[in-house]
Amino acid sequence: MSDQQLSPVLRRLLGPGQPEVTCQVCFDELDRYVDLELAGADAEAAVPGMAAHLRGCPACAEEHASLKALLAEDQPG
Repeated sequence: MSDQQLSPVLRRLLGPGQPEVTCQVCFDELDRYVDLELAGADAEAAVPGMAAHLRGCPACAEEHASLKALLAEDQPG
């Protein structure tokens, strides 16, 4: 069974199958991660495991989406 065939709940229970950061590291690095994303840089290379964490943690994913939307509004152009 492929990962795509699993239910979202089961995927969260099984985890990402790759290294991921903790919620504390996510909280500490989220500003830098979003800044890098908005700059078009490889944010995952700068903060390895962040993308996996954001896929599996609804609370951190919500913070990420909110911060990214807020900072994107402030960008010129």
